[in-house]
Amino acid sequence: MPEPLLELKNVSAYYGPIRALTDVNMVLYPGEMVCLLGGNASGKSTTLKTILGLVQVGEGDVFFRGENMRNKSTSYRIEKGMAVVPENRRIFPKMTVRENLEMGAYLRDDKKAIKEDMEYVFSLFPRLEERLNQMGGTMSGGEQQMLAMGRALMSRPKLILMDEPSMGLAPKLVETIFKIIKTVNDRGITVFVVEQNANIALSIADRGYVLQTGEVVLSGPAQDLLHNEAMRKAYLGEV
Repeated sequence: MPEPLLELKNVSAYYGPIRALTDVNMVLYPGEMVCLLGGNASGKSTTLKTILGLVQVGEGDVFFRGENMRNKSTSYRIEKGMAVVPENRRIFPKMTVRENLEMGAYLRDDKKAIKEDMEYVFSLFPRLEERLNQMGGTMSGGEQQMLAMGRALMSRPKLILMDEPSMGLAPKLVETIFKIIKTVNDRGITVFVVEQNANIALSIADRGYVLQTGEVVLSGPAQDLLHNEAMRKAYLGEV
């Protein structure tokens, strides 16, 4: 078994006195796609923010590429190879598509490789090439999601963290976005997807974890979770 790329060991996290995560254990191996599922206020986004260092670990440890990230800044984690596609996209609205993509590569100085990566982003999202000089804020929600994903890819990440990529998008567009996420993962990039749409996330993931009130209540191979009776009743809308 390879060394884990990302590991959460007995992680608890707090907002002030309120405990948001309790004794969370998760592991991601290089090249995997893992999804984190759960309803509203289950702790999904808090888990993502804890991995990124935006929420401090109360107890336990977060390891990335074998290094304990417990006291490391968010910028350090990004330098080490994390990239995030945030909830609600959060692109730079007053920058052009090109400038947004260049911001993804701001830690890099390998101009030839940056140009190659931009071409790769355009192969995934031809719409972005068509809109290269358009302001990000004037694009549709689906186009902004493509831009947020493209921007993350421009950093050549070891791990992409995605927060609710399906949020606010039409079903047909959700299908397209998840196909592209799968294509990115097939290229060897490890992907961690936080998602409420359990069906579509599990259909392309290798494994999944299910959170409830800040605790992992189910985990396993994606196909097992898809067919798990408790999972189907709680999260897949079946009684």
